[in-house]
Amino acid sequence: MAKEAKDKVLTGAEILIRCLQEEKVEHVFGYPGGSVLYIYDALSQQDKVKHILVRHEQAAVHAADAYSRSSNKIGVCLVTSGPGVTNAVTGIATAYMDSIPLVAITGQVPTAAIGQDAFQECDTVGITRPCVKHNFLVKDVKDLALTLKKAFYLARTGRPGPVLVDIPKDVSAQSCAFDYPESISIRSYNPIVKGHSGQIKKAVQLLQDAKRPMVYTGGGVILSNASERLTTLTRKLGYPITNTLMGLGAYPASDKQFLGMPGMHGTYETNMAMQHCDVLLAIGARFDDRVIGNPTHFAQNKRKIIHVDIDPSSISKRVKVDVPIVGDVADVLADMLAQIDSVGLSKKTQDISAWWKQIEDWRSRDCLKYPQGPDLIMPQFVVQKLFEVTKGDAFITSDVGQHQMFAAQFYGFDKPRRWINSGGLGTMGVGLPYAMGVCLANPGAQVACVTGEASIQMCIQEMSTAKQYRLPLKIVNLNNRYLGMVRQWQQMFHGNRYAESYVDALPDFVKLAEAYGHVGMQITRPQDVAPALHEAFTTYKDQLVFMDFITDQEANVFPMIENGKGLSEMIMSEDL
Repeated sequence: MAKEAKDKVLTGAEILIRCLQEEKVEHVFGYPGGSVLYIYDALSQQDKVKHILVRHEQAAVHAADAYSRSSNKIGVCLVTSGPGVTNAVTGIATAYMDSIPLVAITGQVPTAAIGQDAFQECDTVGITRPCVKHNFLVKDVKDLALTLKKAFYLARTGRPGPVLVDIPKDVSAQSCAFDYPESISIRSYNPIVKGHSGQIKKAVQLLQDAKRPMVYTGGGVILSNASERLTTLTRKLGYPITNTLMGLGAYPASDKQFLGMPGMHGTYETNMAMQHCDVLLAIGARFDDRVIGNPTHFAQNKRKIIHVDIDPSSISKRVKVDVPIVGDVADVLADMLAQIDSVGLSKKTQDISAWWKQIEDWRSRDCLKYPQGPDLIMPQFVVQKLFEVTKGDAFITSDVGQHQMFAAQFYGFDKPRRWINSGGLGTMGVGLPYAMGVCLANPGAQVACVTGEASIQMCIQEMSTAKQYRLPLKIVNLNNRYLGMVRQWQQMFHGNRYAESYVDALPDFVKLAEAYGHVGMQITRPQDVAPALHEAFTTYKDQLVFMDFITDQEANVFPMIENGKGLSEMIMSEDL
């Protein structure tokens, strides 16, 4: 940075904006309020950082979150103190659970008023501490630039995550010389990037001796931008592979080695392979409850487990592993490929044709089949037609519920960062603001939000934001007039007692979309599904289209594993 720029005296608000510019931030999602008015005033006096005015602070964080997920840029949101912060907490926790790099900037009451129960005051640092990677309260304007540098550095390095910077109003008004450091070093924070060479050699030896190998990958592959290396490794090995819900697209779904998603709603062949393999290579995944079910059941069949992860606390957290490798996924995969090439793995690997024959037997069960009658629209059918119309090349966001699982099961993701959903926290309402963030990060791309009539109403006010900024996203509403996943569990485990899962008094979504200035459609017949989707993506390419698909009320997601059960204890559609 030039000396004259360093010496220039700026207000805290101006320093914040200059820091965002230095970090090449293009969009900030936010909502103004009293504690951030100096910041908004500074925003209005420049044009490099564009502000997107959402209609609720939760949507600001969700949109910034999806901006990051779909582009590998740092998402940034800006909210005011008190209720602005508390409204944003759900979005921050959502990003935290899925390790999404994000910088949340929050306003705070003046420093002299902190702790005095001032108007719109809350303990932002205390409230958000459990759901951020780190947070800061800036009490001196001289610390602001350095703190922001640390925030961006912490958010993107190691295991990524949201970092919050709380700025009191008086700090944003005070002035000092601007000096933004070109680099940063934090003595107490030194994430390991390179994997241990000895452990990598052990891993390669296990892989070449495997008779029933399996590759299990998660969102860490996508966060590390390691999809190409993963694909190279997997094809070189010739082994079966699965991507978790957060990892879909890390390996092409259309490839014959891909077995589908694992876990509670994973495919039969994947879960059986996970349970009966003799060597499991886990990359950027955390063996969570929705993937392996009951850890005791998972441990019944002995196998050797190799676990690659940037976060040492994730290794052997739920499942004891044999070869832990701490490091950045992309770096470790590069070293594994180099090691494989050096030992000539292709000549030494076991013949696994019998293993593939067993997998094909499991695959022949066709566990994702569903009935399709002439009159009712099946939600799975809508997703399949969405895939066909978009040629599998769209960005798909989802809310949380049955529609999320149908999208994961039936939209084959061949590319990373195309599937944007809340995996860890399971947050209803994310779909529409996610789609907004994706549109802004990827202008000109096809973007569809797969949602349900309950989820979409949680942030439906963001249709106003989409109108203001002309975001041509498509809403695919799988409307079954129920809280679908709740109803499914009530049917299967609560004696068909549908307590508060029926959604009554729904709005006319077509009229509602039109009231916001968008295009609305209602589709009630299976033969009209593909034409409606085609019209939305062609005739109305440059407009938001709300497609209200009236679907079968009794459609369930299968396969399914009940809570507390194991991977091989799947409930199939024919079991009911």
